[in-house]
Amino acid sequence: MTEPPEASASAAQPDPGASTGAAVAPPPADGSARAGAAVPRSVTARATAAGVIVSLLLIVAIVLGSRFLENFDSALLPYAVATVFLAFGVAYRYTVWVSAPGARRLFRKGWGSLFSAANFRKAPTALPKMIATYLGFQKFLGARSHARWAAHQLIFWGCILASLITFPLTWGWFTFTSGSGSGPGYEMRIWGFKIIGFDSLDILGWLMFHGLDIAAVLVIPGASYFLWRRMKDRGAITGQRFGYDLVPLIALIVISVTGLLLTFSSIFLHGGGYEFLAILHMVSVVFTLIYIPFGKFFHIVQRPAAVGMQLFKYTGRQDQEVFSCRRCEEPIDTAPYVENLRGTMRDLSLGFDEWAEYCPRCKRVLRGSAYLSQVKKGFK
Repeated sequence: MTEPPEASASAAQPDPGASTGAAVAPPPADGSARAGAAVPRSVTARATAAGVIVSLLLIVAIVLGSRFLENFDSALLPYAVATVFLAFGVAYRYTVWVSAPGARRLFRKGWGSLFSAANFRKAPTALPKMIATYLGFQKFLGARSHARWAAHQLIFWGCILASLITFPLTWGWFTFTSGSGSGPGYEMRIWGFKIIGFDSLDILGWLMFHGLDIAAVLVIPGASYFLWRRMKDRGAITGQRFGYDLVPLIALIVISVTGLLLTFSSIFLHGGGYEFLAILHMVSVVFTLIYIPFGKFFHIVQRPAAVGMQLFKYTGRQDQEVFSCRRCEEPIDTAPYVENLRGTMRDLSLGFDEWAEYCPRCKRVLRGSAYLSQVKKGFK
C-alpha cells in the first residue's frame, strides 16, 4: 500500500475533500475553462468560423429540401431565420466549450468511446441501452426525485415532439397538400415526395394537425412544476438566477399557452384575436430559439458527450480495470477514468492531481491529519 503524500504538501494544497475522486468536475456553464475567464481570440475566431459554416449549411439544406423554396412558406420566415441564428449559436458555443481543457478531454474520450469498434465488440448492447436510459428516459434523475423525473420527462418528450414537427415545417421539408384545396383528404410530403395520405377527420388526421397541441399539453405541467419548485424550494431559490433558471421555464410556458390559444381561437372564436396571438407566439418562439445556445437549454447539446463518457466508464468496468484507493484500497472507479480525471486536472494546472487516487473518506482523513500536524501542532 503506497504511502500518501507528505502532510506538509497536503496542507499547502487546495482542499482535496471537495472532490469525490470519481467524477470529473464539469466545465463551467459559460463554456470557459474557468468561471469568468476570457475566451482567447483564436478560439473566438475558430468558433465564429464554425458558426458561419454550420449556418450556411443549414441555409443550403433549407433551399434544397424545400425544392429551391417552392415548398417554403413565407409566413414562417421569422422562424426559419431564428433557426439559422440557432445553428450559428450552437456551433459557436460548442466550439468554445470543447476548447476548454476539461471539456476537450471529455469530448475526445466521450465521442471516441461512442465510435469505438472495440467498445462495440465488448458490449454491443451498451450504447443503445445508455441512449435509451441516459438520454431518453434520464433514469439518473429518478434517483433524485420521482416528481422531478416525471416533470423533466414531460418537458423532454414535449419538446422533442414539437421540434420534430416545427423544424421540418419551418424549413419547407414537410408539406401537407389537399387535392380539393380544403380537405378533408390530405397528403404529407417530405422533400416533395409523398409519404402518406390521410383524412383530416379521422384519428390519424387529428393527431397530424394537433401534434403541437399535444406537445404543449406535455410541456405546460412539466415546466410549471419546475417553476413552482423554484419559487418554493429554499435550495433552488438560493442558487437560482432569473435569466438562467427562470427565463427558460417561462419561455416554454408562454410558447405552449399561446400555441394552445391559437387552436382555441380558430375553433371556438372563429379566429378572434388570432393575429395578436400569432405574433406573440412567434416572438416567444424566436426569442427561445435564439436564447438556446446561451442559456440553460445548451445542456441539450452537451448531453450526448456525457453518454460517451458513461460508455467509457462502462467498458472499463467490463475489463475489470478498477482503480483502488492508495490508502484504504477501496475501489474508486475504473483506472482509465481516474487517469482521465488526473489528466484533466493537469491540463487545468491545478497542481494536486495525485489526490484523484484517494477515495473521499481518505481525502478527509489526510486533510485532517495535515491540519493537526501542520496548523494545530500539539492540539489535543
